Amino acid sequence: MKRADVGVALYVLAAFVMFIISIPSWILDILLAINIAIAFTILFTCMFSNEVLDMSYFPTMLLFTTIFRIALNVSSTKLILTTGDPGNVVETFGQYVGGGDLIIGFIVFIILIIIQFMVINKGSERVAEVTARFTLDAMPGKQMAIDADLNTGAITDEEAKKRRDKIQEESSFFGSMDGAVKYVKGDATAGLIITAVNLIGGLVMGMMRQGLDFNTAIQKYTILTIGDGLVSQIPSLLISLSTGILVTKGSKDADFGTVLVGQLFGIPKVLYLVGAVISFLGVVTPLNPIIFITLGVIFIVVGRIMAGTLETAGIESEVAQEEMAAEEIRQPENVNALLQVDPIELEFGYGIIPLADVNQGGDLLDRVVMIRRQIALELGTVVPIIRLRDNIQLNPNQYIIKIKGVQVAEGEILFDHYLAMNPGYVEEEITGIPTFEPSFHLPATWISESQRERAESMGYTVVDPPSIIATHLTQVIREHISELLSRQDTQNLINNIKEPNPTLVEELVPKMLSVGEIQKVLQNLLKEGISIRDLLTIFETMADYAPTTRDPDILTEYVRQALKRAISNKFFPANETTSVVTLDPKLEQKIMGSVKQTEQGAYLNLDPDTTKEIMRSVGDETKKLEDQGKAPIIITSPIVRIYFKRLTEEYYKDLIVVSYNEVESNVELQSVGMITA
Repeated sequence: MKRADVGVALYVLAAFVMFIISIPSWILDILLAINIAIAFTILFTCMFSNEVLDMSYFPTMLLFTTIFRIALNVSSTKLILTTGDPGNVVETFGQYVGGGDLIIGFIVFIILIIIQFMVINKGSERVAEVTARFTLDAMPGKQMAIDADLNTGAITDEEAKKRRDKIQEESSFFGSMDGAVKYVKGDATAGLIITAVNLIGGLVMGMMRQGLDFNTAIQKYTILTIGDGLVSQIPSLLISLSTGILVTKGSKDADFGTVLVGQLFGIPKVLYLVGAVISFLGVVTPLNPIIFITLGVIFIVVGRIMAGTLETAGIESEVAQEEMAAEEIRQPENVNALLQVDPIELEFGYGIIPLADVNQGGDLLDRVVMIRRQIALELGTVVPIIRLRDNIQLNPNQYIIKIKGVQVAEGEILFDHYLAMNPGYVEEEITGIPTFEPSFHLPATWISESQRERAESMGYTVVDPPSIIATHLTQVIREHISELLSRQDTQNLINNIKEPNPTLVEELVPKMLSVGEIQKVLQNLLKEGISIRDLLTIFETMADYAPTTRDPDILTEYVRQALKRAISNKFFPANETTSVVTLDPKLEQKIMGSVKQTEQGAYLNLDPDTTKEIMRSVGDETKKLEDQGKAPIIITSPIVRIYFKRLTEEYYKDLIVVSYNEVESNVELQSVGMITA
């Protein structure tokens, strides 16, 4: 066992020994001195601790000190009643603190009891109760704030865990303090009862056992009783004061004394006013002018010193800030910050600032958090931090979206207007400013607030400016999410699945595939909008086929086939026949005959005329589906799918290419055309 554990055990054991065994008066003196020392230690520790959790075991300390103090009371009572000699400490407190006078000692004792019961204990009990209630009520909000910071990337998982643990510790501490305050209150009550027992029992024992007359007995035992009460109540009062300090402590990053003095004497004009009022009372009233005028002058002088200190501190702060700014400019490594490129940036003109400013009611930041959460649920990958910043070089209502520092999209909104879009079946037109929806470039109309209800009743889809920006940002992230997946992100995904599936990960990485090769497979899936949330299936499939091939493209096709349930659910609605376009078998053979294998991978070597003819045929056939309001889906054989997708992705970004092996057996398909060349 550690020494500290032994010490605590002996401390508690000593209390129980005192309940059972009568101890000599000289040992009682030592234990009473230790009790007083521990009380002062607790008081000063509570005063100078930076935050309440520095004293997280305070409720346990209260329990131990209370039981120890009651044990001392019992031991001193035994000595008072049996020998009339409870030791030097009790006798000294009775005579010295009480001034050797029974009445004075009794009054001082009653005052201590009243202060402890009516002031400190009652206040501490109420503050602890209210603090516990508010701490518990605030827990959900604090948890949501941590989740929001974690989702925006402001903190790491480790920091989030630390903050959650701290919230849990705070709630447990204040909940425990709510009950632990009752220990001190009960201790004071027990001390009062023991005092009454000592007084009455002492009189009886002195007169009956020791043959003392009434006056002598009451003189002797009242002094001893008051001394015993004082030597017990003073440490109890210190512990009560410590409890009050701890539950009312507001500062979390500074010492108690520094904050208290700074807040009390930190405003010079307050000290001037106090000094003037005190001096005025000394001049115009019969109060002692020497004391009051001197005290008033002291306050005025301290106020002037404080004003000078604040002026000096202000100047030093300005100089320090200027020096820091100059130092930042002089530092050669400061340039490194300019070399960093944010993965995603949303820049906007000054007219859009109210949408991003929480103080002005803007919720764009909250929407960004929801975008990251939505894409994580939809595609199974974490979106990097989205940087929002204003740009005075843009038009007031313009915004641009950058991926890795390069602009990839832009848009413009009308503040205090709404965008009305015709879903296709509304025949009646609405007046407004014609425009195009920025995400999908569909025809739309800007309308005013007064037209909103009418447009919605007519069947138009009406969205507000923040929703327009959020939708556009979401669409851009979906289009570029594959290139945003870095090796570090891939490693984080591997770490997440390694904990529940260590055997799988140890077999796959790095024995069969490197992190970079796994990254390429995941990027291929994300590029075509396939979710990678089911990492277990993805990794199991790669582990099955990696011994035969390490080509990321071929592994991607195997993984897609393993994910056919998810692919079918995404592209082919249940209980519905889906119209698709197929490939001419001759064209498939021609494509496979044009595949060239190199060390860097396979590529198509088709002549330009054939490629042009294929693209024309793709455009003609997919237009049939688009005219019916359906997504353009092309079904190919498994071996051709990836090469055909690569051939068409530069011309038709939204084209969906699926192989037969990626379709569930219960899916009903209907071919409405065939692509030929």
